Amino acid sequence: MSTLALLGGEKTKRKPFPVWPQYDENEQRALSEVLESRVWWRTPGTKTLEFEQAFARFHGARHGIAVTNGTAALEITMAGLGIGPGDEVILPDFTFVATASAVLFANALPVLVDVDPDTYCINPDLTEAAITPRTKAIVAVHMGGHPADLDRLQQIARSRGLALIEDSAHAHATEWRGKRIGSFGVAGTFSFQSSKLMTAGEGGIVISNDDKFERQARSVHDCGRMPGEWFYSHFIYGSNYRLSEWQGAVLNVQLRRLDEQTKRRHHNSRLLDRLLRDIPGITPQKLDPRCTRNGQYAYIFHIDRKEFAGISTERFIEAMNAEGVPNQASYPPLHELHVFRNGEYKKRLSGEQAKEQHAFLRDKFPATQKAAWESVWIPQPALLGDEEDMHEIAAAFSKIQKCARELA
Repeated sequence: MSTLALLGGEKTKRKPFPVWPQYDENEQRALSEVLESRVWWRTPGTKTLEFEQAFARFHGARHGIAVTNGTAALEITMAGLGIGPGDEVILPDFTFVATASAVLFANALPVLVDVDPDTYCINPDLTEAAITPRTKAIVAVHMGGHPADLDRLQQIARSRGLALIEDSAHAHATEWRGKRIGSFGVAGTFSFQSSKLMTAGEGGIVISNDDKFERQARSVHDCGRMPGEWFYSHFIYGSNYRLSEWQGAVLNVQLRRLDEQTKRRHHNSRLLDRLLRDIPGITPQKLDPRCTRNGQYAYIFHIDRKEFAGISTERFIEAMNAEGVPNQASYPPLHELHVFRNGEYKKRLSGEQAKEQHAFLRDKFPATQKAAWESVWIPQPALLGDEEDMHEIAAAFSKIQKCARELA
């Protein structure tokens, strides 16, 4: 009988990984306080305001605007920057669809560029080459928690008069040169969806050190109101993206655990880096030395099929799951999504932009293809385990590598 669990053998990983989400009596107490206060709405409440201030301060920003989800955070950022019809925003081809859909929501064109083949974050050289007179902003997506090259992207944005936006949905508490991400550009956006590094089921936030931007973005998120003005005064177009007091209360407690949890994820991921490099065919996402702490929304690694008897990524994942190691699906390339292939995205555009053929959609995006179809992600709760868990992950992968011919 094969030693592989998928083929009838015993699975390598028997001890369960930590459960997610994590909570204790502190979340229960916070929710009870909101319940008993009867102030469940953000506007007169204090819990969400306290969370906004604490989260922004934790990431080195003056302002925080808590919103309904991470997609909303991006949409509000586009509106707060005044991005609209005829404009272009450069972003990586390898990201969740919300990064692009937020640009389309603003009736602007998302211009897709390939990523760095080692970190899977937006390629600065290709970003600079994609700038046109219509470009208004660059979105740096911190993939899996690893920051994009913020040195280069800051320099490009400043020299060309563009807004730099950090899509930090994966990167709570990540550090670049010892400084927490989120305020290297005009705005940083975060998600608190259930799989994220801290969660209230849903939720998001925009942080910034730009006072003018914050005033506009806060108005957008609250029906066009302006701080200090009469409640029924509405000065610009806005909508209702406010976060409830329930979620603000939970996130206040979740934030208290974030620093310690991030240290553990980063430590365990660096141990995995060392262990997995000894297994032929596995290459972990590169850690840039300027990344002094990685929030590690996921541990991402590339599979060289030649070292695994030519088996598909899907077959490797089957074997991985059978051994007791969880996985999380990678993102497909944006340019391959139906919304771009069938032309539906053009319905959000206007004027000449809606009629043009967009050359970037004919690009090959080789690094994104590799990242999307040949990489595997271990989700962040597994990285909250102990060192024994990391050794068991490595042992499972070593077993799969040695027995790969049985899977072919």
